[in-house]
Amino acid sequence: MTLDRLDALELRIRDLVKLVQDLKRKNASLEDELRLARERVAVRDDENRRWEQERLDIRARIEKVLGEIDLLECLDEPKEVAFD
Repeated sequence: MTLDRLDALELRIRDLVKLVQDLKRKNASLEDELRLARERVAVRDDENRRWEQERLDIRARIEKVLGEIDLLECLDEPKEVAFD
């Protein structure tokens, strides 16, 4: 009876060792996936920062051009001169 229990215990321990090994492999795989996902997020963050800066640069240039157009419109408007 004692040997049967020892055999059962040995089998359970072997199963647990296999389970731990499987979990370690899956964990390593998930860590690789996580690392790759973080790298992709970092790349996207860099792209988003560049696009935001580009958007701000374009906006500043458009505002400058609109300001120059406003200045031209002011120069084209006839001036009223008061005659006393």
